[in-house]
Amino acid sequence: MEYNLKAEKIVKTFPGVKALDNVDFNLKKGEVHALVGENGAGKSTLVKILGGIHEKDSGKIFLNGNEYEPKSPKDAYQNGISVIHQELNLIGTQNAVENIFVGRQPLKNKLGFIDWKTMNKKAIELFKMLDMEIDLKSPVQRFGAATQQMIEIAKALSYDSEIIIMDEPSASISDKEVKKLFNVIKKLTNNNISIIYISHKLEEIKKIADRVTVMRDGKYIGTKLVKNITENEIAEMMVGKQISQENRYYKAQVDIGEEILRVENLSKEGILKDISLSVNEGEILGIAGLVGSKRTELVRAIIGIDSKDKGDIYKYGKKIIINSPEDSAKNGIGLIPEERKTQGIIPEMDIKENISITVLDKIVNKGFINRNKEIDIANGKVDDLNIKISGLNQKIKNLSGGNQQKVVLAKWFAKNGDVLIFDEPTRGIDVGAKLEIYKIIGESVSRGKGVIIISSEMEEVLNISDRVIVIDDGQLIAEMSSSEASKEKIMQKIIGKEEGDK
Repeated sequence: MEYNLKAEKIVKTFPGVKALDNVDFNLKKGEVHALVGENGAGKSTLVKILGGIHEKDSGKIFLNGNEYEPKSPKDAYQNGISVIHQELNLIGTQNAVENIFVGRQPLKNKLGFIDWKTMNKKAIELFKMLDMEIDLKSPVQRFGAATQQMIEIAKALSYDSEIIIMDEPSASISDKEVKKLFNVIKKLTNNNISIIYISHKLEEIKKIADRVTVMRDGKYIGTKLVKNITENEIAEMMVGKQISQENRYYKAQVDIGEEILRVENLSKEGILKDISLSVNEGEILGIAGLVGSKRTELVRAIIGIDSKDKGDIYKYGKKIIINSPEDSAKNGIGLIPEERKTQGIIPEMDIKENISITVLDKIVNKGFINRNKEIDIANGKVDDLNIKISGLNQKIKNLSGGNQQKVVLAKWFAKNGDVLIFDEPTRGIDVGAKLEIYKIIGESVSRGKGVIIISSEMEEVLNISDRVIVIDDGQLIAEMSSSEASKEKIMQKIIGKEEGDK
């Protein structure tokens, strides 16, 4: 049998939206099949149908030659299909063993006592297969994203899954951890386990996938052998037009003005060590560093989310006191955080409420919100940023990742501050949406704003920044202009610093 999974003419409609329009997809035993497309292309809907979260309206799915219609995630698991979502589905307070066997613990006897010995033995076997040692007694919330991901993979294997769907598996892990993940994937495919790999990182797809299927606007565009297609050709299939390597980034040509923000000797014991930086009007300051370098901790300390032991902050040469995000907002400094869904938006609130939350002082009178003002502000920002919505009353949780990110931007644009700090601004969004975000950042500096950007994608930092600082283990180890900066130079600085520490 050539395919162990085959989907034919799948249709799924939500109110007002045709999410899938006669989509085809197939999967071979032991292959890595990449599934790509812009946000809103229908990837997640297809995966949720395969994983038993949604039911299709029409079309057919075959699993090992038999018609397959899962009614729930449990049904999918029992049929050998596991989904590892981008937001990992683990219970943080429980350990790895409890998470792997949650809801299906083997019992010792009829009295209902759990057979911990059998569970621990099986867990050890699973992690051995993954070439991984882990403290089975520790709550999983103590582990990093990479380890938690391996626990999810171990859970999938415990179901004897033949097919594992990985949604943006590298979004929160370092390059070193990505290599480990790829080694695990290769080991799984050598054991005839098939992987559906969803990622916006086209360079990863070239490294790990055998075939790639592209979707656009809910439609199937095509399937290609990865060895026969370039990253640019994949991007062009995704967006439906030619897009050169150079045009994947956008950098505004702006004259740099006076200094807006200066940070001097910012320190936090065990985390940050005497970091000084500045950003000027019309300038994009890039912060480069590996995952775990304390870049996020730096900006959290600047805007007052985390406390600092010492350090002074100046705005236009005048010392300001920032002990909380409220202080930061009052001083015109906004953070677009890395964890958009947990820190950037309020999922159960609608779009206008998420946008207006930073300007309540302008729209509240005697305890009442002026809804007309709120709507005017929200409509203006939706138009300015070309946010695709069905209406201002739509809940933000129902938007695509790229449009959610634009709403986070909109609330700070409504505030009209002077400095915007972007932490992983394009994480988890597609090629087309990335370009839109870059243009929005460019428009910000064109208006004289100062921008600080943190990104794990070094090409992103290098292509849109005017100046780059390099952070490693909470220390500033280098500063260079964008014209002299390169990935090789940045890595040399990091490696040289680490070797010096030894």
